[in-house]
Amino acid sequence: MTAKYFEDLEIWKLSRELTNKIYNVSNDGKFAKDFGLRDQIRRAAVSIMSNIAEGYERGGNQEFIQFLSIAKASCGEVRSQLYVAMDQCYIGNTKCELIIDECRKLSIMINNFIEYLKGNRYKGAKYKTPERKSTKEVLETIMKKMKNEKDETA
Repeated sequence: MTAKYFEDLEIWKLSRELTNKIYNVSNDGKFAKDFGLRDQIRRAAVSIMSNIAEGYERGGNQEFIQFLSIAKASCGEVRSQLYVAMDQCYIGNTKCELIIDECRKLSIMINNFIEYLKGNRYKGAKYKTPERKSTKEVLETIMKKMKNEKDETA
């Protein structure tokens, strides 16, 4: 299946689910009151899904790979911040480990997608070669245009 929109990408769907989980766990208790950590982990989670979307919309594989790399890095940032939240007893070990496992899975999927794009000869819609016309078709188009211009001036 080819993705027509970034919303069709499995990695984007999973990053959206992860973002919702991060928002939910950071809404409670002491975590909600640690504004710095709460806001930073939320920004990092949103960064994952945003960079997947932005990279996809760029239309070229090279740029998409660059944005996917940023998304993968943000995924690591979320994992690291989850450890801080766990160490501060903002989130239970079991719940934290489940979300960290989801981050690892997503990170692996993003990496696999990057590797796929690197090996793909198709460079993206942005670089799609225009449809080629034969010399005869080009000449006919030019002659028709010249005739129309001559008729208009007469």
